[in-house]
Amino acid sequence: MSNRAQDLYRAVWRWHFYAGLIVIPFLLSLAVTGGLYLFHDSIDRWWHADLMTVEAREGAPVSPDAQRDAALAAVDGEAFRYVPPATKELAAEVDVTRPDGSRIAVFVDPYAGEVTGQMPYRGSVMWWIRSLHSLNYFGSTASLAIEIVAGWAILLVLTGLYLWWPRGRRGGVVTVRGRPGKRVFWRDLHAVTGLAVGGFILFLAVTGMPWSTVWGSKVNELANGHNYGYPDGVRVNVPMSEARLAERETTPWSLEQARQPISEAAEATGNAGAVPIGLDRAVATFEALGLAPGYAVGLPGGPQGVYTGSVYPDDLSRQRVVHLDQYRGEALLDMGYADYGPLGRGLEWGINVHLGQQYGLANQLILALACAGIMLLCVSSAVMWWMRRPAARLGVPPEPGDPRRLRGVLALLAIGGVLFPLVGASLIVMAVVDGLVRRRTASRSVAA
Repeated sequence: MSNRAQDLYRAVWRWHFYAGLIVIPFLLSLAVTGGLYLFHDSIDRWWHADLMTVEAREGAPVSPDAQRDAALAAVDGEAFRYVPPATKELAAEVDVTRPDGSRIAVFVDPYAGEVTGQMPYRGSVMWWIRSLHSLNYFGSTASLAIEIVAGWAILLVLTGLYLWWPRGRRGGVVTVRGRPGKRVFWRDLHAVTGLAVGGFILFLAVTGMPWSTVWGSKVNELANGHNYGYPDGVRVNVPMSEARLAERETTPWSLEQARQPISEAAEATGNAGAVPIGLDRAVATFEALGLAPGYAVGLPGGPQGVYTGSVYPDDLSRQRVVHLDQYRGEALLDMGYADYGPLGRGLEWGINVHLGQQYGLANQLILALACAGIMLLCVSSAVMWWMRRPAARLGVPPEPGDPRRLRGVLALLAIGGVLFPLVGASLIVMAVVDGLVRRRTASRSVAA
């Protein structure tokens, strides 16, 4: 290897090390929590079986209104969401806002009309795992780290691919040499595992970006027609409220900014005493419209509110949101995946695959294997570093003989920083840290 090639290799290795230093702890956590969340429905229904599951019975269940009333008899407050059972073995869910503002999920046996139990709204074990995965568990500020980690993960893979490139070498390219007691074993295991899962890391990092605080919110506004709410191509001639669909419903990413229409039956008919259609009729209407099993019903939030039926199943083609006028029962807006613009459809597809939903069990198993590979990648990097590092030192890879190689690599990495602002800011911080490390190293060399 020529001096120039060796300098470039060292520069890339140095920044690969910094990327790993930032990413590896988070990547390990994301792989563990993400691997678990792939099976969230099954795990939740097993963990909370006493609340969420019932004995399937013959005969018609009690009415949705009766199920809601049973929940409100157990928990004082106002119901804001009703989830009919998706299968005969599941309980219905009625979500209630209590007078103190807290929210409770109440589960009701649809056959007996009796409450099976309750928990905080979004308080299941898998919602807890999801909040850990996104770092929302630690507050909105902590979630900013996800965008930084995703950006650095992309840089980690690209620099790792450069370091892996054979350059005439055969060992450690697709095979592992040595035994676990030798550093070469862990180096090769790390390289080969990185080759196997690098594409998955890139995919998961890119498709996870829409949830990020800065980059994701800006792209969300773009995908939603500059924050007007609905994707391009959807035209509605009904008055819209300032209330966002995401404030009362779990929504797909591309509908987080969507606004809700207004029920205007009383004003339109001149009948100020117009009577709401009620939950029973709303559910019957959604069933007649063919919403896929597993849909949820958002209840009207005041006199101008609407009934919102929404479903986000594994099959994107069946994703749908329908708003009903609460007095006339007519559909004010009926929108499905096909109505999204190209950007919205592409991003939603990526998110659905990211969640392990789009292609059923195969999607879950492939991503679960990828998560296991990412864990192995993280562990092998830690072991390799531990065996290589000098005693009582961090073990930063040696700097190139020509410092211009470092600047060149940093300039290439800065392209990613332009695309992802938080990543760019962290790059500047790490460049300053690297400058201080090199200055300290130079001072030690002079002193020696």
